Amino acid sequence: MRKTISDSLIEALLNAGITRIYGIVGDSLNAILDAIRRSGKIEWIHVRHEEVAAFAAGADAGVSGSIAVCAGSSGPGNLHLINGLYDCERSRIPVLAIAAHIPSDEIGSSYFQETDPEKIFEDCSHYCEVITSSQQMPRALTMAMQTAVAEKGVSVLVLPGDVAALITENDVPEHVVYDTKPVVYPSDEELKHLADYLNKGKRISLLCGAGCAGAHESLMTLCEKLQSPMVVALRGKEYLEYDNPYFAGLNGLIGYSSGYHAMMDCDVLLMLGTDFPYRQFYPDDAVVLQVDIDPQHLGRRKPLTYGVCGDVGDTVRALLPYLTDDHDSSHLKKSAKNYKHVREDLDSLAVGKPGKKLIHPQYLTKIVSDLASEDAVFTCDVGTPTLWAARYLKMNGKRRLLGSFNHGSMANAMPQAIGSQVAMPNQQVVALAGDGGLTMLMGDLLTLRQHQLPVKVVVFNNSSLSFVELEMKAAGSLETGTELDNPNFADVAMAMGIKGIRIEDSANLERDVKRAFQHDGPVLLDVVVNRQELSLPPKITLEQANGFSLWMLKAVLNGRGDSLLDLAKTNLFR
Repeated sequence: MRKTISDSLIEALLNAGITRIYGIVGDSLNAILDAIRRSGKIEWIHVRHEEVAAFAAGADAGVSGSIAVCAGSSGPGNLHLINGLYDCERSRIPVLAIAAHIPSDEIGSSYFQETDPEKIFEDCSHYCEVITSSQQMPRALTMAMQTAVAEKGVSVLVLPGDVAALITENDVPEHVVYDTKPVVYPSDEELKHLADYLNKGKRISLLCGAGCAGAHESLMTLCEKLQSPMVVALRGKEYLEYDNPYFAGLNGLIGYSSGYHAMMDCDVLLMLGTDFPYRQFYPDDAVVLQVDIDPQHLGRRKPLTYGVCGDVGDTVRALLPYLTDDHDSSHLKKSAKNYKHVREDLDSLAVGKPGKKLIHPQYLTKIVSDLASEDAVFTCDVGTPTLWAARYLKMNGKRRLLGSFNHGSMANAMPQAIGSQVAMPNQQVVALAGDGGLTMLMGDLLTLRQHQLPVKVVVFNNSSLSFVELEMKAAGSLETGTELDNPNFADVAMAMGIKGIRIEDSANLERDVKRAFQHDGPVLLDVVVNRQELSLPPKITLEQANGFSLWMLKAVLNGRGDSLLDLAKTNLFR
């Protein structure tokens, strides 16, 4: 049988180590699916929405450390990929998207399902090209995958259905992708200049992000040398929170007051592998230094005193010999004391009272963390599930934490759990889902059943878009459009053939979470949590305080006096 472009594509993917593709079939993908079937070596992960395919592929690549692939049929099919691909692009995760297209001789004729994929995918990819002839393959695939790996982002191959079925005589290279690991650090002159600023500092704080992955040991040495507290951006939590006596907490809207003050009280701030976006949380009167592997990141969040390009681990190891040992420890001790008090306050909220019908989400997250396996992969929806994950999931160097932390998309937790579980079949995967996020893509609970993926979906069910509600309250507005009229999600799961457990009493929480984790298939835990639990930023501005006061006044005037009582019971007045 003569080889088609689709056969060449599948052969090249296999040579690149790809063993699965996430997507939904469609007639424009027929030639590719037929090539997959005949190869017998690539699994088609059949999801129920293409957005799930892109999120799942991103999670697969994130936990496996290699490029992953998703696909969508022409027009609406590949359009649905876009939100997940934006998340992959902004999280610097290598993903290849195969975007099927209408018949090539119909392009430009307003044909059924016609779109312009090159324009549509331009902003969420590093590489996007249309295949129009057999001579382009498999070279175009090599360029697409190499670009995704090199740039740590998204590549898109647009492939018309008729072109995918064309005969090709081109050989497929044995090696398709080259994942290089260069050693990158600044010049000696730059290192000396950086060290001069650090050696003069009296109160040095570190702000560390996802770019610090793999540099834990070197960073502990650096903190000891500088007597510096370490503030961590959310994406750095899984790499730096554990075994860290210098940890001062997270910063930002979901951070800790200790992390906020450790940055605001410093005279030198050293940013390492972070593109932390919230400018209001940076100090105004400090020397600001930055190390990042991407020089485009230097100075784009905060005007710098000095910035250098380099891998964090390589740069820190090269920098250490230039640093002095005479730094005062008072700033570190103060930050450590602040963090200890904040941690005690946070832990005091993570309690359960038998008979209480509204469960503290803090307590739920702590129980999940305590009972999960030591190498569990956690995914979390945006909003309050991300906040509780940031504050109550304990990392240990083996656990992973995935979320839509840069793109901020709803409904990411379950799709990312799908990709994580497919990539890591022998590890426990737990999705911390909001009720709003879950219901946005709830159809893919069926993917868990169809592929027998033992994901544990924990639903924070507060019948509201609670983080949006909090933002409205902080602005002084009455919450509008945030109410969710939810079903019993455990019953919905059971109707889909998935084990469902509903929890309404704190007394049953630990027992039922254990039951869920011990079950050998997928489980949905529908946990009714307190809607009025306030998840406040580490520093409340005067405007926010005024906003809350205005909201309470409006609530009372609108006959909702119970709102004030509910608020008083939360940690706003602690």
